[in-house]
Amino acid sequence: MAGRCPLVEDSFSRLSSQSNVYGLAALPGEGPGEGPGGLLAAALKGKVIHFRYQELRQRLRPLARELQFTYIPVDAEIVSIDAFPKSPPQRGLVVGITFIKDSGDKLSPFLNIYCDYEPGSEYDLDSVAQSCLNLELQFTPFQLCHAEVSVGDKSETVFLLSGNDPAVHLWENPSSHQFEEQPVHGLFPELQDLPSNILWLDVCNLPALGHRISAFGCQSGFVRVGVDQSSRAVLQSWSIQQDGPISKVLVFLCTGAGGRHGPGRDVLRQGLSHQVPLPGSDRGDSVVCAAVTDVDLDGAREVLLGTYGQELLCYMLGPGGVPEFRLLWSRRFPSPLLSILPCDLTGDGLREVAVGCLRGLHVLQGSQVLTPHISGIP
Repeated sequence: MAGRCPLVEDSFSRLSSQSNVYGLAALPGEGPGEGPGGLLAAALKGKVIHFRYQELRQRLRPLARELQFTYIPVDAEIVSIDAFPKSPPQRGLVVGITFIKDSGDKLSPFLNIYCDYEPGSEYDLDSVAQSCLNLELQFTPFQLCHAEVSVGDKSETVFLLSGNDPAVHLWENPSSHQFEEQPVHGLFPELQDLPSNILWLDVCNLPALGHRISAFGCQSGFVRVGVDQSSRAVLQSWSIQQDGPISKVLVFLCTGAGGRHGPGRDVLRQGLSHQVPLPGSDRGDSVVCAAVTDVDLDGAREVLLGTYGQELLCYMLGPGGVPEFRLLWSRRFPSPLLSILPCDLTGDGLREVAVGCLRGLHVLQGSQVLTPHISGIP
């Protein structure tokens, strides 16, 4: 029998309109001068809020404020949002927003990339929001994400955007300070020859092996996992066909407290031949979103599923690394769940769980780590 959810709601922020599955993005900021921290939440009707915790009267209190990103028309509908810090030795924050503008006789899709190069303003969100590269797209955008790649002897972070062409498009930021679109096959040969529109892409680098795992799920139900190496050669690739659209794909390593690996490692050995169902995940409405994080701070990560039936489900790997999952707990919400984003919003090194719902943004914390005061102040 499922137990009780150990998370409690610390705050709720209502959005001006509903969001979608691509509507949350974490911001860097784990230390002084490393970024603004918090997260960005995008509503469909062109509004973006910055949510974070702020010191007020010796307490950390939630704060949500709207940001004025330029070149987003009032009649635009935001599709997806993403953000990342520049790769060292560069400093600064990069934000990407895709939207569709209703031009009356046609719908025009765009990608806006925001980045401020002025010294001292690299992490200032208000300044970043005013420094825009506006790019008209020739396809309907879906997920916007980023990945770290090696270009020569340097590390670089690039934008990856899936579209209805169907293809994945790549933008990189060379030394000219301007993002430029480049052929995706040059850095991601595993993302070619797509049979359908990609709804979700996840990229996981394995530096110790010199490999990278890329997994994606398509609108047609097609799923592919590819492994390549630094020489840009695809080493292995597996695919399966599911019955319906794939809402989320995650690549992760399941490690228990004893250090034993679970199904995450099996992908490299068995591909997609060994599937482990999550019990009870089909009992309600469709699963819309998912995340992997250490919810109960025991050193092992759990799997979180969010459903359109207003439930958050939490699963853990069986004892001793047994390749089966069991339902730990479930939690009801007042509206359908659209996105889950584990991130450190309070700067204490522990991840909160941000849940984007049809009616707004919920922030959950472990009951043992609520933030009644600032660290160091009794």
